Amino acid sequence: MRSDTEYLRLAVEIATESRASGNHPFGALLVGPEGDVLLSSGNTYARDRGVGHAEANVARAAAQQYDPTFLERCTLVTSVEPCCMCAGACYWAGIGTVVYGLSERRLAELTADNPENLTLDLSCHQVFAAGRRHVAIRGPFPELEEEIVNDHRDFW
Repeated sequence: MRSDTEYLRLAVEIATESRASGNHPFGALLVGPEGDVLLSSGNTYARDRGVGHAEANVARAAAQQYDPTFLERCTLVTSVEPCCMCAGACYWAGIGTVVYGLSERRLAELTADNPENLTLDLSCHQVFAAGRRHVAIRGPFPELEEEIVNDHRDFW
């Protein structure tokens, strides 16, 4: 099984590919209980506008393909902290753990008032704490910040 940092680097690669394909620079993947990557997605802004977030794309596909008792043992890994919409999607899909690289607050510093990403000042920690089911959270990873920020530099 890979480390959180190794999975996060995979998510960053997906984010880089997402940007190269004309979408926003975000990437996410679902890691199964044995460490295998089950699903992945970049942002799909070009097709879905504001709701095509990488995390929501993965959570939606996971909910369609896997039973909640299985997803409870899975981890969603994402380059940037899930927004409240994506945290909700992870919660409702039944995913048990979320790992993220860059905080939503740091992302807001990068995006500023860009109308394509008007971030909400609402951490996924707050969203998950409001639920009736525990979701484990690991992040941010300051040692990866520069790698993640590179995809956002000169984008917003």
